[in-house]
Amino acid sequence: MNTGVVSSSQPPKKLVIASRESRLAMWQAEHVQVALQKLYPSCDVSILGMTTRGDQILDRTLSKVGGKGLFVKELEAALADGRADLAVHSLKDVPMDLPPGFALAAVLDREDPRDAFVSNDHASLDDLPPGSVVGTSSLRREALLRARYPHLVIQPLRGNLDTRLRKLDAGDYAGIILAAAGLKRLGLAARIRSVLEPEVSLPAAGQGALGIEIAAARSDVAQWLAPLHDARTAFAVSAERAVSRALAGGCEVPLAAYADWHDEDGQQRLHLRGFVALPDGSRILRAEGSARPASEAAADALGREVAEALAGQGAREIVQAVRGVSAPPENA
Repeated sequence: MNTGVVSSSQPPKKLVIASRESRLAMWQAEHVQVALQKLYPSCDVSILGMTTRGDQILDRTLSKVGGKGLFVKELEAALADGRADLAVHSLKDVPMDLPPGFALAAVLDREDPRDAFVSNDHASLDDLPPGSVVGTSSLRREALLRARYPHLVIQPLRGNLDTRLRKLDAGDYAGIILAAAGLKRLGLAARIRSVLEPEVSLPAAGQGALGIEIAAARSDVAQWLAPLHDARTAFAVSAERAVSRALAGGCEVPLAAYADWHDEDGQQRLHLRGFVALPDGSRILRAEGSARPASEAAADALGREVAEALAGQGAREIVQAVRGVSAPPENA
């Protein structure tokens, strides 16, 4: 992400950022606010804090009342009616297909995409005794945990990051699984007892990345945001999101996709891994591929290729089988 001052004949005079009001969401909005103020020193950049339906509904699983889109709909309404110029999201909370009239204008440099194990009494998942209760917010994590640690008890964990930590501290869980990125962004890296490598817990599509959404007609805002865009991260998350989109994945399907860059013979290649599983972890399908994408469209094609490899193993049958199973979204 380039935060050097941009020379423009018509720099913005005022920009309003729409954001959820959770502490993590506000950190993300403030991160973008600072970056924009560095780019445009004379611009008044403010934040419009909002409470979304996804934040309000804590007694039901999101798949039953609207899925991940409930975390962005109110923000999109603010973009549509002009109350805000841009909205900052955790990309893993953004539906794979945006509603007509909206666009992702920028993807920022990615934070740690891995999952993290947090516990007050144990150093790692491997140290937990049989019967220990582990809290998690996603079927993706649950399926992997059930497959790798069948002796543990997996229970749902809702709420924002601070709420989840309070539940752990209250003794409701022996350990919980959270996104490492959120903990690090809030200065809570010390709470991480161990990180789960992708080989153990493959991250969700877009995990650790921030996306900036705008009204598609706002070409002026898109131009102002262009210096914040990180192409390498954008290629990676485009490939990841394409896997989920091609398989019609959603918050009720245990699905993961993670792409990272590797140097091969002096050339950078994007390596993409994906999986689809049954919620109980009894069946997990895996596929991978690599490419040297020169555009987000090429990265998207890599994602579709991996999705088709999963489909050839029966992924679409798994997706159809688990449709209607309750599952909270990947929002921490």
